[in-house]
Amino acid sequence: MALRGYKVIEFAGLAPGPFCGMILRDHGASVIRVDKPFTTPNVDSLGRGKRSLVVDFKKPASSQILTKLCSNADVLIDPFRPGVMEKFNLGPSDLCNVNPKLIYARLTGFGQNGPFSKMAGHDINYIAISEICTYTRFLGKRSTPFDVYMIYIIRVPLSWASSVQILANCLDSSALKVEGSAYVSSWLWTTRSKSFPYPLWPNPPGKNLLDGGAHFYQTYETKDEKFMAVGALEPPFYETLLKGMDLTSNDNPQEINASEFHERLANTFLTKTQEEWCKIFDLTDACVTPVVPIEEAHKHPHNAHNQSFLQKDGKIVPIPAPRLSRTPGEPCLREPYPGEHTQEVLLEAGFKENEIQSFIEQKTVYWKCVKSTL
Repeated sequence: MALRGYKVIEFAGLAPGPFCGMILRDHGASVIRVDKPFTTPNVDSLGRGKRSLVVDFKKPASSQILTKLCSNADVLIDPFRPGVMEKFNLGPSDLCNVNPKLIYARLTGFGQNGPFSKMAGHDINYIAISEICTYTRFLGKRSTPFDVYMIYIIRVPLSWASSVQILANCLDSSALKVEGSAYVSSWLWTTRSKSFPYPLWPNPPGKNLLDGGAHFYQTYETKDEKFMAVGALEPPFYETLLKGMDLTSNDNPQEINASEFHERLANTFLTKTQEEWCKIFDLTDACVTPVVPIEEAHKHPHNAHNQSFLQKDGKIVPIPAPRLSRTPGEPCLREPYPGEHTQEVLLEAGFKENEIQSFIEQKTVYWKCVKSTL
């Protein structure tokens, strides 16, 4: 695998940090997750194939342990607010002096500097001040599928961006979610420009071509309470959509913000089940596809053909992406128990057994002996 032989130290967090570590692990890197004491098992749900070391940061010896651990690592993933790692003498200036080749990746919400830098936040907050919310109906109005899509899609590019920075050996790389949100929305910024050939965002949120204002770019409920996604933007695709629904463009022109056409398509989709609509639109250029529930995604014919999901021991997970032809990723689906690998990791780092036992007795580190289930 492409990253075989690389050692990554991932300080436990939620979402982007663990996902970044998972990408690196899926492509061969050895990832050690540093957990806090009394962590709920598998709380991040993205720990597959990683090893877990539990360290209590409040104990004096913790800095010594983690500094030594990072002294021969290739990558460190820091998910904390600015100043947290420095407080424990584990900041870039501390660790990169000990290990100049260490790639120190910081994933922060509002960045390392600025008035919001030490403030708590989540995806919706980062999106809001990066102006993506301008194009959705979050603020004071009903949420739409587009809103939900925009929130969750932010996680993926930011984690990938962090991975790319790491792979490019960007020392002290910093993935800032606000700037990342704005960067991910570059196309939105471009298409709002007056110089862009077609005005995509001239109206209030929810009244434009791509944010719910067009009846031909929307999701619709079916007879069996499932949904179909319609994205028939181009005129030929729109004609194919209407043909499949026994409608005509004379009675249903391709206009934006025409409530009667929204209602007509909604009522028409309610006349058939999702499966019946799939039989009509699959393999056509109508740009109509089923909205597949997460528990059924692996069964969809397209995903099944491409083997887009892995199944093992009752678990179903997406395969690593992008696919590398010469060195494909090979994920391990087993999640580590917090502290399961504490002793093993510390021995590898060069600590002696009596030192490790002393750390355990002082409750600086925690070790959970887990029996193999193989």
